[in-house]
Amino acid sequence: MNFAIRAVGQNGIETLTLEAGDEQEARRLLAARQLRILTIKAAARRAQPGRQGSADFDLLLFSQELLALLDAGLTLNESLAALHEKEARPACAAILGGLRDRLAEGQRFADTLAAQPGHFPPLYVGLMRAAERTGDLDQSLARYVEYRSRVDQVRRHLGQAMIYPAILCSAGALVALFLLGYVVPSFANVYQNAGRDIPLASRMLMLWGQFVADHAGLLGGLALALGLGLAWHLGRNASRQAVLAGLVAGLARIPALGERLRTFELARLYLALGTLLGGGLAALQAIELCDGVVAQRTQSGLRLAAQRIAEGQPASQAFEVAGLGTPVALRLMRVGERTGQLGDMLIRAARFHDGEIERFVVRFTRSFEPLLMAAIGLVIGVIVVLLYMPIFDLAGSFQ
Repeated sequence: MNFAIRAVGQNGIETLTLEAGDEQEARRLLAARQLRILTIKAAARRAQPGRQGSADFDLLLFSQELLALLDAGLTLNESLAALHEKEARPACAAILGGLRDRLAEGQRFADTLAAQPGHFPPLYVGLMRAAERTGDLDQSLARYVEYRSRVDQVRRHLGQAMIYPAILCSAGALVALFLLGYVVPSFANVYQNAGRDIPLASRMLMLWGQFVADHAGLLGGLALALGLGLAWHLGRNASRQAVLAGLVAGLARIPALGERLRTFELARLYLALGTLLGGGLAALQAIELCDGVVAQRTQSGLRLAAQRIAEGQPASQAFEVAGLGTPVALRLMRVGERTGQLGDMLIRAARFHDGEIERFVVRFTRSFEPLLMAAIGLVIGVIVVLLYMPIFDLAGSFQ
């Protein structure tokens, strides 16, 4: 948590914000800096919607910069001090300062990371803890950078694939709302003054237009309130995660999409497990750290696999029994068990499925976009035809 502190130091009275697990730890850190505390109180951490922890802290960027400094020959303490000195954002500086100070006190690097769980997830802490035992911190950082880069790359491809359909849906919705909110009420007034009977479907549309014309202010206010309420609701991280989980659960019920979503989730699991095993962690410890990578419905299978591995079964057999293995992944895992390179084979399985998912996304968007355009055109066309049906009927009577 953050603490707002006023203290006396070599430069006089200082006001600063410090990241610490509790008040006693904050006092120890200040004492190590030779600061005499005047006041100390807990401060609310400013969080950016959609991010856990600090508003600005980027774990991938931190890992890349730390890896670059370590490769240049700096020690871990020197690297953290350099990152802290160059950081201009107060929130990030507080995080880096906390890491530097705890490391200077003699704590292990993994323990300093674990003291700030809001910024460093268990998977990252476990990978760094394994690196302390093997002495290859730079290799573990490189593994995490590769892991995050691959995850972000797949997510970026999925996001880019949804941009054009989202634009189409937005444009179609705006055109339909314009027709229903402006054009239909105008036609409703014309037909009402004409005093002629119109077809039933057109009459229902005109009733809607008349209703919109009579209650335009109320409907506009309700639409604005609904839009603001939805934006506020989705702006909260917990609400957005719940909506996303519900959307994924709904898409998973569609046979073709459900199978691909399952493969996407398993690919993330294989990549995380392979990264941890390659970093030197034992299989059971790596599986435990991957519990937060998968959805709730997959966590029970992961625990079953861990139980089977603890009983002495091979990982490939345990994953097959738990329903966590694809045919390709199971074959690669068996090869990895024979050669002692299970982590590398799991990463290969994740890469294989990532390519498979990307190809499916390309094929799906190429077939879905024309269908979406046809559906939008059909909706708008029906509205236009219903608008002009009375005119067609009037022209027929003249003939």
